[in-house]
Amino acid sequence: MFVTPAFAQAAPAAAPGGDMSFMLQLLPFLLIFVIMYFLILRPQQKRVKAHQEMIKNVRRGDTIVTAGGLIAKVTKVTDEAEVQIEIADNVRARLARGMISEVKTKGEPVKTDA
Repeated sequence: MFVTPAFAQAAPAAAPGGDMSFMLQLLPFLLIFVIMYFLILRPQQKRVKAHQEMIKNVRRGDTIVTAGGLIAKVTKVTDEAEVQIEIADNVRARLARGMISEVKTKGEPVKTDA
């Protein structure tokens, strides 16, 4: 009673090469993913790995730049998670290793713009 003639008709026959057209539709998405991987994801993974290695090799006496922009000298490596830094003469603080953005070694002077 509520069934229309459209529902009673048979499904249309599949077009020849239907699988191939599906693959051609997916091709642009696959190309975009490959391009994103080589241009964005892979270089970012390399930078993260290099940063982790730099943080792991922090030693006493190194001059560092924190994520907040402070330039400090490492006075003591307390454990794997934090270091003790000297911000000014006789002013010491503890810093989480993850907050180190750059390591300037002992002999490298801090660059100034002036």
